[in-house]
Amino acid sequence: MRIREGGVADAPIVLGLLDEAVEWMVARGQTEQWGTEPWSAQPKRVARIEGLAAEGLWVGEVDGEAVGALVLGGPPPTWIPPVDEPEVYLQLLVTSRRHQGTRVGARMLEFAREQAWESGVSLLRVDCWAGGGGRLVDYYTGQGFTPTETFSVNGWPGQVLEMRR
Repeated sequence: MRIREGGVADAPIVLGLLDEAVEWMVARGQTEQWGTEPWSAQPKRVARIEGLAAEGLWVGEVDGEAVGALVLGGPPPTWIPPVDEPEVYLQLLVTSRRHQGTRVGARMLEFAREQAWESGVSLLRVDCWAGGGGRLVDYYTGQGFTPTETFSVNGWPGQVLEMRR
């Protein structure tokens, strides 16, 4: 897998990956995290992805096909407790469900960690959906993250996780 720097022009790729993820979750009855509507059909979500793509987008590709995307940024969203030290915040991670089981997400997270450490920052944080029995939280802990604070946004349960150098 090759990971390349992306930008606003890649927002449709990210939206396609998010739409694929929503379709996959809906097919399994998992609608609590992102709902049932494609991200690309929701103007606020499209604008959010376009904004994130301008910040620090990276796209994972296999044979020229986008299989994952992540956004590394500065301060976390306002609902996440701030820290008193430099950090790299993983704003978004999405992978193609067609490539499930090929470690795309793990490789994207390894890349995020390398970017943080190479920039001299020893704290990498991410937040995720904490519902669904905590499966996503378990995924991140399996990748070396440690859960810290929990939060809720309009009833949506979230978990902040961190990884330190």
